[in-house]
Amino acid sequence: MILDAFSLAGKTAIVTGCDTGLGQGMAVALAEAGCNIVGVNRKIPQETAAKVAALGRQFMTIQADLSQQSAIADIVSQTVAKFGRVDILVNNAGTIRRDDALSFSEKDWDDVMNLNLKSVFFLSQAVARQFLQQGHGGKIINIASMLSFQGGIRVPSYTASKSGVLGLTRLLANEWAPHQINVNAIAPGYMATNNTQQLRDDAGRSKEIVDRIPAGRWGTPDDLKGPVVFLASDASAYINGYTIAVDGGWLAR
Repeated sequence: MILDAFSLAGKTAIVTGCDTGLGQGMAVALAEAGCNIVGVNRKIPQETAAKVAALGRQFMTIQADLSQQSAIADIVSQTVAKFGRVDILVNNAGTIRRDDALSFSEKDWDDVMNLNLKSVFFLSQAVARQFLQQGHGGKIINIASMLSFQGGIRVPSYTASKSGVLGLTRLLANEWAPHQINVNAIAPGYMATNNTQQLRDDAGRSKEIVDRIPAGRWGTPDDLKGPVVFLASDASAYINGYTIAVDGGWLAR
C-alpha cells in the first residue's frame, strides 16, 4: 500500500536546530511518522523532547556548537551508540546577520557561512560515511531558503550560504545516489516563527509580504511536516538533488 511507503517506523533521525520553530515542527513530524529523534542544539530542547516523548518515540539530546567542526564526529558516534544506526539527517540549524553589503563584517560573514554551509557539508559527510558502513543508504534533507533562488538585500552571507546549500545538495546527490543515499532540500517561504516576529509585527511590511503570497498567508511549521516526511521516506526513493519550495506560491508570482 502506498501509505506504507511513508512510514518511518523504527528509524532514527538526526535533526539540527530543533528547539523551536521549523526545526521543532520537522522533528515532531518525523516522530509522528515513527522516528526516534536525535536533537542537536546549543541548548536542551525541552519542549521538543516532550512533544516527541508524548508520541511514544525516544528523543536524545546532543548539545553542540555546529559552527565548530570538532563536534561533528561525536554527533554520529553518540547516535549510533544509543540507537545502533542513523537513517535520516535534517540539516536545519542556521543563523543570519543583517547589514549593508558596504559595511558587512568578516566576522558576520564567517559566523553565517560556518554554520549554514560548512557544517552542512561536514555533518552530511560524517553521516554519509555511517550510511555506507551500515550498507543500506539513507536520507539527507538540507534546509535551503527563498534566498537560494533570490538575492535579497542586507543579508550577503545568508544569501551566499543558502545559494550554496542548493548547489551542495545537487553535488552530494550526484556523488552519493549510487550508494542509495538521497540528498534533497526544502526551501521554506515566509514562515511565522520567532525569526520573523519583527517582520510580522510591522503591519505594513507584513501586508506587503502576504499580498505577494498566492496562498494569502504566512506559512507555519506544520506546512513542512508533509514535505520532510516525504523526503525522509521510501516514497521519495527516486528523488535526488532537488530543492522543494514550500512557499505558498511566492516564487511563482
